[in-house]
Amino acid sequence: MANLVIAEHDHGSLKAATLNVISAAVEIGGDVHVLIAGHNAKAAADAAAQVAGVSKVLLADGEAHAHRLPENAAAQIVAIASGYSHILAPATPYGKAVTPRVAALLDKAQISDIIKVVDADTFVRPIYAGNAYATVKSSDSVKVITVRGTAFGAAAKTGGSGAVETLAAVGDTALSSFVSSEIVKSERPELTAAKIVVSGGRGLGSGDKYREVLTPLADKLGAAMGASRAAVDAGYVPNDYQVGQTGKIVAPDLYVAIGVSGAIQHLAGMKDSKVIVAINKDPDAPIFSVADYGLVADLFEAVPELAAKL
Repeated sequence: MANLVIAEHDHGSLKAATLNVISAAVEIGGDVHVLIAGHNAKAAADAAAQVAGVSKVLLADGEAHAHRLPENAAAQIVAIASGYSHILAPATPYGKAVTPRVAALLDKAQISDIIKVVDADTFVRPIYAGNAYATVKSSDSVKVITVRGTAFGAAAKTGGSGAVETLAAVGDTALSSFVSSEIVKSERPELTAAKIVVSGGRGLGSGDKYREVLTPLADKLGAAMGASRAAVDAGYVPNDYQVGQTGKIVAPDLYVAIGVSGAIQHLAGMKDSKVIVAINKDPDAPIFSVADYGLVADLFEAVPELAAKL
């Protein structure tokens, strides 16, 4: 039996998280197939075929997948599920929307947010906001899994020679409809794929101070900008900046936490970063428990000085 990876893409190219899921599928063993459910998505299928470890790409191209509605994607996956022992998707908003529907339609238990493959039936996943890990074993004939991308290296974009096979796209299930989308465009790296992240917390005091203090530092470092849930809830920045258990999971080479207290919810989303730097005036702030480098200082003085010296 083969493993099926549900690709996240923009019809023209693969999202970075898909490469991490392919790595997890390779670790499980067996052939790795990738499903591209999209519209005019041949370019994304061709890109997937070049990824190391991929033996086949299934292209389901139709108008029902134009807006990547999870109900239509789930119907497409279920139509081919009998040929696979594992169905994997990234633990992103898209993956988390699709896989529960697939699991329910197949009457299988979902295994969420895995961070390690022990064997084809056994996986490790975080629980209690990452403060403990559970080793789970499934006897289901088809295992529906979401993969925490930060726990697996990205598969090489080149080196593969997978064949592209065209599938009949399912029709619109009419269970949901596309209304509109608002896409935020930024010259900064995407938060979940950035090598450096500068993140701000409630200690910044306001949205204006968040931008005034953090933007020069992020510009110098070429960094993505993130925030704690407290900063998002306070209205300093939009929801898509949020790092944490209920936000985005990141593991950059460098994570700079400024005015972030380090609540469990936030630590769950960034503690796997390779190097963590924390700046906070409270010496007892929990963020210092995971920081590689900590500076107890007034951020309004320390951060501009740091940016000036870079």
